[in-house]
Amino acid sequence: YGGMGLDFSYGIAVAEELGNIRCGGIPMAIGVQTSMATPALARFGSDELKKQFLTPTISGDLVACLGVSEAGAGSDVASIKTTAVKKGDEYVINGGKMWTTSGCQADWMCLLANTSEGHPHRNKSLICLPMNLPGIHVTKKIDKLGLRSSDTAQIFFEDVRVPSKNLIGEEGMGFTYQMLQFQEERLWGVAFVLRPLETVIQETIDYTRQRKVFSQSVLQNQVVHFRLAELATEVELLRSLLYRAIDLYVAGNDVTKFASMAKLKAGRLAREVTDSCLQFWGGMGFTSEVLVSRFYRDLRFMSIGGGTDEIMLSIICKYMETLPRK
Repeated sequence: YGGMGLDFSYGIAVAEELGNIRCGGIPMAIGVQTSMATPALARFGSDELKKQFLTPTISGDLVACLGVSEAGAGSDVASIKTTAVKKGDEYVINGGKMWTTSGCQADWMCLLANTSEGHPHRNKSLICLPMNLPGIHVTKKIDKLGLRSSDTAQIFFEDVRVPSKNLIGEEGMGFTYQMLQFQEERLWGVAFVLRPLETVIQETIDYTRQRKVFSQSVLQNQVVHFRLAELATEVELLRSLLYRAIDLYVAGNDVTKFASMAKLKAGRLAREVTDSCLQFWGGMGFTSEVLVSRFYRDLRFMSIGGGTDEIMLSIICKYMETLPRK
């Protein structure tokens, strides 16, 4: 379908390299295309669907978005209300999605919707939804704290009709497919955040070395260079956790626990590094002229998007409960 046939570790290498871009919005848009809106289609979609949606998405001719979160259901995916009722050979979709990255410009959406009544983990399906169909309303581009070059949309569906052949995989398996997509999304996000954190630390070292306070450089204060050494160590530990998770994932193992741990740590470390470094920049750090203030805003999303810190903790706890008790 136009891809290179490489394993997931190569996607992670690309994600890490994209961290050299000096903002979060552009890598976010690319990540949605490669590792958030398309994995389920690549893994479970029919050959016809892959030719129609995956091939042009890989080539860059179509923009994809992921329709999961709603105003009343963010990390709690099981609580989504959007419905896709089957009528003949079509699904009729009603509801809405919120915080949809690339939603203002997307050509198609990987939509999660309720296709039946019943248990919330078994009544959902993923559907390839062309965004030019009647009844789709992109109501607004959301004004955000960070990631401002990445458009985020609020979208409503009013009796949108889509062919039933656009179903990805089996009906009722959407929740499971989406949880698998989340694993790749979370690992991708961890990989992306590594380089920005390293860059912020290095630029803070450079700035505090030349900035003079009370006749000496700020970096000469032990509390400053010790803190920067601690932060650099934490980033390396995060990288090691990520690489372990990727090795296990490529080998075919369930990495839900490790992916959740890495995502949790990445979100918290993104806040810790940017906040600590911004403080050492003093008043300059509070301006829009320096990179640390941009990443302070952009990387705050790591603790929210793709599952909040609290959701990661709950997943980790569930896996810890399976450990043998002493």
